Amino acid sequence: MSAARLPGAPGGGRVTARAASAEWVPGQRLVADLRGEPGADVEVAPDPDAPSIGVLALQGDVLEHLRALRRSGARTVRVRSLEDLAAVDALVLPGGESTTIGKLLDRFGLLRPVRARIDDGLPVFGTCAGMILLSDELDQAEPQPLVGGIAVRTRRNAFGRQVDSFDTRLPVVGIDGGPVDVSFIRAPRVEAVLDADAVEVLAEVEGYPVVVRQGRLLATAFHPEVTGDGRLHALFVGMVRDSGG
Repeated sequence: MSAARLPGAPGGGRVTARAASAEWVPGQRLVADLRGEPGADVEVAPDPDAPSIGVLALQGDVLEHLRALRRSGARTVRVRSLEDLAAVDALVLPGGESTTIGKLLDRFGLLRPVRARIDDGLPVFGTCAGMILLSDELDQAEPQPLVGGIAVRTRRNAFGRQVDSFDTRLPVVGIDGGPVDVSFIRAPRVEAVLDADAVEVLAEVEGYPVVVRQGRLLATAFHPEVTGDGRLHALFVGMVRDSGG
């Protein structure tokens, strides 16, 4: 895929190497956080106007997102029911197994309500499997339940199998403070942007979009919640605040 160079980021936001930075040991900040060591991330007490952000809690890495959102000053809710969904200002679709999450959304009667709330302007952040679920199309023959909303065609497991997972530092348009520490775990990638006027590409790897935004929807091919780098969650919390949530 030939993708346009991204503005506003070193190297246009494009990363070609798959090596972790020598300055960042994967999981180091999370371990420090759990031990309460100096310099560890701490949760921020939410202010009275803090948005309530739900994390879909049917399958996947729910706890890590809850903690990252709380560190960014949001109030958090595990979303498992229509009542939970109705109570939140925004939603995170976590990493996990996209086919399983989609089937569970349908089984629990949440698939259509989530789509309806997106149509009404609900901010949603999808990571890894969440990016797949937010995609309008998949690059595969087998159908699976999707939420949709972002005009992209996405390929599952695009960087290889579990043993091909990698960590890297990734420049992301709109994120200050240098590249973001991220983990690609059986990661998808965007094969095609279906509406270039609507979809913003915020970061690429090997020329393929791995961070995209369409209005109030944000999606990453990787797991930002497992590295201890909370800037993408902070970006999303800011999006929710800007939306009036």
